[in-house]
Amino acid sequence: MIKIHNARKTYAEKVKIGPLDIEIPKAGFTSLIGPNGAGKSTTLLMIGRLLNMDEGQIKVANMDVSSTKSNDLAKIVTILRQENHFVTRLTVRQLAGFGRFPYSKGRLTREDEEIISKYIDFLDLTDLEHRYLDELSGGQKQRAYVAMVLCQETEYVLLDEPLNNLDVARSVQMMQYLRHVADEFGRTILTVMHDINFAAKYSDKICAMKDGQISAFGTVEEVMNPDLLTDIFETEIEIMHGPYGPLAVY
Repeated sequence: MIKIHNARKTYAEKVKIGPLDIEIPKAGFTSLIGPNGAGKSTTLLMIGRLLNMDEGQIKVANMDVSSTKSNDLAKIVTILRQENHFVTRLTVRQLAGFGRFPYSKGRLTREDEEIISKYIDFLDLTDLEHRYLDELSGGQKQRAYVAMVLCQETEYVLLDEPLNNLDVARSVQMMQYLRHVADEFGRTILTVMHDINFAAKYSDKICAMKDGQISAFGTVEEVMNPDLLTDIFETEIEIMHGPYGPLAVY
């Protein structure tokens, strides 16, 4: 479980995140939604200890992210940011191998290589594994970064906009991959999502944010409420109910 208690981050007098109080259940798929500037990415970065809180406490699997040793935390939680700055003359396989660093310290074992191959195959990157990153399309790079995160084999996986640079078909495929990771591998997936309908189709829980606060947290059916979403996004949103669940219509 991810437990956030009274977490706050202040950038300026008018730019404040929190206080945040929420418990995100273990296993399953949770999406953070909300307009730009709502605090979604900041919340994710604080959970992943890539951004310090000004006050409050965050625990992941009962580990305090502020005080746990980095190597211990890296075996529990991994995070993929929107901006990634890796040397472009890395191959896909070399990039994925970075996910094994908390275990191998750079000396890959046979077990490490098997895990790398598993996720390269899982993300349909086998034909690209020896290609350099600067030879890939944006969508192919995004899948390679997700492979690296999954290779870390942590119980908790944090993803900031995992659908960046993906077309509709690849976005659907990526969400199916991540849903499979949650279901088959028992991982806890927490994502920042801009597309409400992708969040609704693939999530177990949705956390809606606005102005640095949590406006709603619950099941898809609870959060996909037209009045609630209209208030959060400040534009009229209707909800249609089809064979695949609720659908937001702007």
